[in-house]
Amino acid sequence: MNTEPPTDTPTGTPTVRTEEHGAVFVITIDRPRVRNAVDGATARALADAFDRLDARDDLLVGVLTGAGGTFSAGMDLKAYAAGDTPIIPGRGFAGLTRTPLRSPLIAAVEGWALGGGTEMALACDMIVAAQDATFGLTEVTVGLVPPEGGIVRLPERIPRNIAVEVLLTGDPLPAERAHQLGLVNHLTPSGEALAKAVEMAHRIARNAPLSLAAVKRAVNERTAYGDQDAFRQQDQLVAPVLASHDAQEGAHAFAERRSPHWEGR
Repeated sequence: MNTEPPTDTPTGTPTVRTEEHGAVFVITIDRPRVRNAVDGATARALADAFDRLDARDDLLVGVLTGAGGTFSAGMDLKAYAAGDTPIIPGRGFAGLTRTPLRSPLIAAVEGWALGGGTEMALACDMIVAAQDATFGLTEVTVGLVPPEGGIVRLPERIPRNIAVEVLLTGDPLPAERAHQLGLVNHLTPSGEALAKAVEMAHRIARNAPLSLAAVKRAVNERTAYGDQDAFRQQDQLVAPVLASHDAQEGAHAFAERRSPHWEGR
């Protein structure tokens, strides 16, 4: 197993670790003190890792996970309130959600996958989750919407009416329920999601690279109305929300640990 040096923020704090297990490339978000919330520096580090996965012919399958028993709490709202965004132009949240990767990518989810964390998992081709893990798209509770795959992808992965409930209430979706609905491929005991995801990745990596690429492309281009078209239509609807006073109020209220005061503007 080869371990590459961690990608650092300007202050030298590691935020993303990568490991090579033969043809399997494990990418770990390493900000456990903030539940692996993604700020701008972390997003750029993740984008670099995804680029390495796709650029190298000897790496066939990726696994995305989080350190410290949490997948990701999504957007770092304190950083966002200060003007730092984890959205990379043309690539989406964490450099992943709007990036059509050539390589198969598996999410290994422990603990919480909230907001952008769930959207990163939805951007992966498969999800392995610990039985006590929890997904959640909580943006409506802080005056935002989940525009990086929550609205576009969740109704494709689970029944539409359940997806709408999750999106409108902001209520959590336990991994066991997500598995029953077909969102999660495999459930594992707590602490074993990464090992199962790596095992799956090795099973995939045994197969012909051209076949893997063709299958993934065919699935992702399944209809004329693909993800990119869906994102374009969605963005016209959600742009006013993201630019609203309430969006800023939600982020500031979260950072200040108080209830938001919505004004509907």
